[in-house]
Amino acid sequence: MLDGNLWEWNLARVVVVDVTDDYRLMLGPMPCEFYPVLREIWVPRHKLSEALHSDDLVTGYLYDWHESPLDDRGSWYVGVVDEGLMKVYPSPRA
Repeated sequence: MLDGNLWEWNLARVVVVDVTDDYRLMLGPMPCEFYPVLREIWVPRHKLSEALHSDDLVTGYLYDWHESPLDDRGSWYVGVVDEGLMKVYPSPRA
């Protein structure tokens, strides 16, 4: 007999945070909890890294980094940057 909530073992909580100000203001990284939260989602743990690098986590934002939880019950954090910043500060190769 299975006991407990199986979804807790199959899904991971992902918190998408806006780290745009780190680039705009040239600041060093802060703890994940200090950034504005754009979205919280639950995704399958299977192939989680593919989901974290997805372009459609938040429309108009680009993936920057992610941080895994300390234990299985913690949240994953994904830092994203407003793609409009690329228009203000174009790549030196462009």
